Amino acid sequence: MIARQPFKARTSEEVLGLLGAAATAILAVVIISMLYFGRDILVAVALAILLSFVLAPLVNLLQRLRVPRGLSVVSVVLLAFVLIFAMGSLLATQLSQLAGELPNYQSTISQKIQSFRDAQAGSKTLERASDMLKDLGKELDKPKDVSAARPSLSPNPSAPLTPVPVEVRQPDPGALESLRTLISPLIHPLATTGIIVIFVIFILLQREDLRNRLIRLAGSSDLQRTTAALDDAAHRLSRLFLTQLALNSAFGVSIGIGLWLIGIPSAVLWGILAAALRFVPYIGAIISAAFPLALAVAVDPGWSMLVWTLVLFLVVEPIAGHVIEPMVYGRSTGLSPVAVVASATFWTALWGPIGLVLATPLTVCLVVMGRHVERLEFLDVMFGDRPALSPPEIFYQRMLAGDPTEAAEKAEAFLKERSLASYYDEVAVKGLQLAQADAERGALDQERLVKIRDAVSEFAGDLSERDDDPTIGESTTDAEASSAIESVSRNAANENLPVLGKLDLLPEWQGEHPVLCIAGRSLIDEAAATMLAQLSTVHGLAARVEGAEALSTTNVVRLEPVGIAVVCLIYLGASGDAHMRYSVRRLRRRLPNATIMLICCTREADETFLKSVQESAKADLVAGTIGEAVRLCIEAARAPPQQPLTPADRLEPPLVVSAT
Repeated sequence: MIARQPFKARTSEEVLGLLGAAATAILAVVIISMLYFGRDILVAVALAILLSFVLAPLVNLLQRLRVPRGLSVVSVVLLAFVLIFAMGSLLATQLSQLAGELPNYQSTISQKIQSFRDAQAGSKTLERASDMLKDLGKELDKPKDVSAARPSLSPNPSAPLTPVPVEVRQPDPGALESLRTLISPLIHPLATTGIIVIFVIFILLQREDLRNRLIRLAGSSDLQRTTAALDDAAHRLSRLFLTQLALNSAFGVSIGIGLWLIGIPSAVLWGILAAALRFVPYIGAIISAAFPLALAVAVDPGWSMLVWTLVLFLVVEPIAGHVIEPMVYGRSTGLSPVAVVASATFWTALWGPIGLVLATPLTVCLVVMGRHVERLEFLDVMFGDRPALSPPEIFYQRMLAGDPTEAAEKAEAFLKERSLASYYDEVAVKGLQLAQADAERGALDQERLVKIRDAVSEFAGDLSERDDDPTIGESTTDAEASSAIESVSRNAANENLPVLGKLDLLPEWQGEHPVLCIAGRSLIDEAAATMLAQLSTVHGLAARVEGAEALSTTNVVRLEPVGIAVVCLIYLGASGDAHMRYSVRRLRRRLPNATIMLICCTREADETFLKSVQESAKADLVAGTIGEAVRLCIEAARAPPQQPLTPADRLEPPLVVSAT
């Protein structure tokens, strides 16, 4: 018989978690369904919101000029839609002109296809294969024998049947039917335009009321913070959309003028299309280039027009994207590349082509709101370009996964602008503090602790050849370095620690390993001791590491006192004054000539705390960071500079002769 597993009852927290997840999933399905089935209205609302962000600065400008608000709003909206309708009529004219010219390009395309076939190696073989497939298709399409397919309808069955042509004629439409046929395609666009106009006017007139209602929904417990956040978000979005509109319009004008000079038909149409599609990052410019390139193939009997069109896009797009945009409003729109592709796919599936154009602006709105409204922070985490995890969290996660290689790559990006000591103090140690907190609450077992220690040891070995000398200014615009040091406080106290040579050291510091780094209590402390030893060695003070078991009464007597100048006892977690005091006492009995230094890398390690720990444990030195500990070691190990001899010192002493 199969043993039945005992039933494990779920706790109330687990039940509530499952219910919350189910409610979230249901809410997501409801929202997506509303977006899809209500797209006729929601597309108009989305366009109205985006237009309000663009037109709001113009309305404010008119209000500052003493124009009444209502008149300012109506004037700006009417002017904007007049420009939009003028552009639409221009597009319609260009499209009709292009449609009339397309049949003229058929012969050019046929000639190019034929010349391309002739130029290909083995074209005869391909043509024979093509002819064979055509003959096979004809055989398959042949009708069956007429006599077998249907019964004879004439006295002579062998006589062929003559088909009778049939023509269906529609009655002439009346005047009302013609009017309906003319107006019906315009009803939906006109209705959408009317809704957009009404919503834009309403939003611009009721901005303060809408802001207050949004504050109430977002949370009214901190009105000052929420108000400032929403005002900043509205200002940023208005500036972003206006800047994008200006840059993309300039891009479209440049493309249109270039295509006109090259000779591409309907250059105005392709310029407007390039400006509109450039609102879609990464792929918008590629899509806009496809149509002029295809038309260049159809128009020009040669290939020069195609080459010049390709060169135009390859020159203008990089200049706009990599030179002008970073100068005007930064490196990006604040969206991650994955978020851009995902949002474009999502909105296109819901709203069609208009969703592709609106995808990036809508997602930017969500990300900006997520950065300012606490309840919407998940939007910034999901779609923003800022790192989802802080550098210390990334370090801890990579050590936990046993992948020090990626952590070393992140460290290399950090070290382009900062020192190794700063990386250890501001990233690695803080990551280990997260591990220590998990260990203290029982979230890490012994196996994982060993894995973290070994990964840190391998990580320190990967950086063993790295000099502790930041190359500041070498790559100050590098994106990886910028993201690596983001959210890390700048503390340059230990940025430029000197590297000592043998001649710079006191005699007692010239042993094989003058620095002994000992973990305080845990394997996390041992990992921190490994980094301390590596940093000390980089600066010319060779060091070795001992685990926390070396502090026991049995093992402390095994420590070899010869050649040890300083003992660095490091703690990352709260260990208690008693443990530190007894550890220092044992080390002092075994190593009476060595300097005992306590390194307390805890979050509460301020100056007052460090002084109290030093007095309680009777340590010679105390430090709160790894960089500070290495600095104290360097100061203690450095030999005093040689004083230059004075002229009196250079004179030989007088010869003393005995009287005898």
